[in-house]
Amino acid sequence: MKKFYLLILLIISTLLVACGGGGDEEAQADETSVIGDDIEGATELTYWTFATQHVDLFEESAKRWNEENPDNPIKLVAEAYPFDQMHNNLLLSLQSGKGAPDIVDIELGRFANYLQGEPQLESMNEYVEPIINQVVDSRFEIYAKDGEYYGIPTHVGATVMYYNTEIMDEAGVDIDSIKTWDDFVNAGKEVVANTDSVMWNVSTTDWLMDYWPMISQQDTDMFDENGNLIMDSQTHIDTLQFLQDVIYEHEIAELTPGGMNQSEEFYGYMSEGKSASILAPIWYMGRFLDNMPELEGKIAIRPMPAWEEGGDRSAGMGGTGTVVTNQTEEVELAKEFLAYTKLSEEGSQDLWTVLGFDPPRWDVWESEAVRENNKYYQYFGDNIFDVLLDVREEINVLNITEYTPDVVTEYNTNVAENVLRQQAQTPEEALKQASETIKSSMNE
Repeated sequence: MKKFYLLILLIISTLLVACGGGGDEEAQADETSVIGDDIEGATELTYWTFATQHVDLFEESAKRWNEENPDNPIKLVAEAYPFDQMHNNLLLSLQSGKGAPDIVDIELGRFANYLQGEPQLESMNEYVEPIINQVVDSRFEIYAKDGEYYGIPTHVGATVMYYNTEIMDEAGVDIDSIKTWDDFVNAGKEVVANTDSVMWNVSTTDWLMDYWPMISQQDTDMFDENGNLIMDSQTHIDTLQFLQDVIYEHEIAELTPGGMNQSEEFYGYMSEGKSASILAPIWYMGRFLDNMPELEGKIAIRPMPAWEEGGDRSAGMGGTGTVVTNQTEEVELAKEFLAYTKLSEEGSQDLWTVLGFDPPRWDVWESEAVRENNKYYQYFGDNIFDVLLDVREEINVLNITEYTPDVVTEYNTNVAENVLRQQAQTPEEALKQASETIKSSMNE
């Protein structure tokens, strides 16, 4: 009955697209790509993903592998499916004991479901443990259970603040003077007083871009480390109150046009200089390049403001853990190829050069390959990885459970609407009501 409930939950619950793989383009239909089919004796490995961009990474890796390992070539069959279809097919395959691929991407919000009971996944400890001191380990912990690392992350997803320097200069604000959220509010008052812009926007349909990272940087989450729901704690109440206050009391922010900063309405709004900053993960850089080209040279990246001096200034948001399933007939080869693709130095560099993501291995953030000039440096300046190095130890573990999709839905549907848009409830009222609703669901 439990497995049946999990299946139904997976089918009907939806996380925001932004959470999936860090905002990659989701596959809209079945797509298949094959590398190495012309190599005699190549061992076939199948790979499933829901993000078409990830196929590029694995294709590049397979080509490099075959060049470097002519005596042990692989034939990579990469298949991209729509988000729900892929995760549901994977769950059914693992439960039935047949039909699963060798290697597969699992989105962060869904990962906890595949750790229930005895995980039908292969441990990657032999590849993770030797480099654990060279990675942002909190991003590995979210794909681990009982000391076993099952998923290899695709990026850190470090959340930063993007400032429009043209607006900030006009307001007479030095962005490097903004250290805390109090500083941010004071800077916002200068922006509103001296420009035609607001300082910031608060989302009502995408908690990934403000509420969740602001909670995480205070070393808490919707669930504690034991899976207990804590979304109505005082820290959560105070954080939601802050979001309400920047709009209605301090009057330095507006509700995000379109409800989220990944909407066409918002892209036009931001491009016109209506707002001075965006809070988003580092992978949001691609949104600027694709949708706001007019802002090239005007956007600077800085750490998130801390809640107090010395506090954490970032949070890891979004993500995908890539795993080897226990149905593979090529266990060692599949594990070695996955580690080669995402944990090796060259593979980690490809996470940046091919996908534009911040690699989980921070020791490559100063490598020549990562520091080579590209479209991101041309748009944002040359300090991207300097900021990441500065905050790499300030990214906390996320406590993801099978009920995380329920929290996302409840926040985006009711909490944000009632508190931030309608002001029909106080933060405490809304969070306590949401907590009771989710607890009822957990007890069913």
